[in-house]
Amino acid sequence: MTTRQLPLDGLKVVELGQLIAGPFATKLLGEFGADVIKIEPPGTGDPLRKWRILEEGTSLWWHVQSRTKRSVTLDLRSEQGQEVVRRLAAEADVIVENFRPGTLESWGLGYDTLAAQNPGLIMVRVSGFGQTGPYRNKPGFGVIGEAMGGLRYLTGHPGEPSVRVGVSIGDSLSALYAVIGTLLALQERQRSGLGQEIDVALYESVFAMMESLLPEFDATGQVREPSGSALPGITPSNAYRTCEGEYVLIAGNGDSIFKRLMGVIGREDLANHPAMAHNDGRSQHASEIDAAIEAWTQTRRRDDILSALDDARVPAGFPYTAADIANDPHYLAREMIQSVTRADGRALKVPGVLPKLSATPGRLGQGGPTLGAHTDDVLEELGIDAATRDKLRQAGII
Repeated sequence: MTTRQLPLDGLKVVELGQLIAGPFATKLLGEFGADVIKIEPPGTGDPLRKWRILEEGTSLWWHVQSRTKRSVTLDLRSEQGQEVVRRLAAEADVIVENFRPGTLESWGLGYDTLAAQNPGLIMVRVSGFGQTGPYRNKPGFGVIGEAMGGLRYLTGHPGEPSVRVGVSIGDSLSALYAVIGTLLALQERQRSGLGQEIDVALYESVFAMMESLLPEFDATGQVREPSGSALPGITPSNAYRTCEGEYVLIAGNGDSIFKRLMGVIGREDLANHPAMAHNDGRSQHASEIDAAIEAWTQTRRRDDILSALDDARVPAGFPYTAADIANDPHYLAREMIQSVTRADGRALKVPGVLPKLSATPGRLGQGGPTLGAHTDDVLEELGIDAATRDKLRQAGII
């Protein structure tokens, strides 16, 4: 049974960032009811509007990243624009920004200034290297955070140049930490009535995902190296070629799963080998095990392989393309393929909302707003009359 009210209904969020990390965090908050007011530069807007594939001049990505938001154009470098932000901050619960550290302070919009008029204000600050430390003033995009956080070194095959993940994973991970921090700060505000700053660094968000990378180096001096499609120290877990040149992914690294997998491929000798009873022993024989599995997969079609492994309850799959995702019955059954409506009324397929809440599930709303679509509405809510708005518009402030 569902309720009509969303978990974050009544929460006002002002987004001062652009591109990926900060705006992805506010997208998630907006999907669960927050009123997200996105501030964009007049005339140009968020650069993401022109990233990746465009249709009629607007990025298709825009309709994922900015759904549920209200767009307000405002020149943050002007005194009048800064005053509007201060008025917004006085009524806001959360501000999310991803400028270079010190930028807001140079505009008179630092946390101390805004919190003086609104002690309950929460400010989420996402940057490449954080608000402190010797690198704080360096520019940092997601790919740099991925490199410094340790992920980029591990992606690729041994002896070959490292490759990047095909999406902006560093930014997206930082956005998730930004949302977690926001929810924690809101919980604390319920007790104390006070807001706080949340400092999220791209490289730290990536580094936090690196599992045992650091303790392994500290305890043994070993530097984890790239391993291609395998997962080092967890065996078997790899990609295996089929007879048609495709690949299947098989994760047979549980002790009982390994035995079932070996039974499917006709290698009971490996299933019952004492040295391979547990993962630590199997990892010493990873090459032998992988070779045995691929000797089996190379004689079979992908669908036949997956069917046999499903029957044996061995986790297996294949790398999905966008076409595979859009037509997959499980994606559809789980409502992970949804549609938003663009400004011209056309529908566009987009990913569904996560996480899935049973009583108060999130919302999609409309597609990304046109530039400045809500400027007048939001400024009117602040008590700025039409004549003043006209003056601001003529001056290029909005």
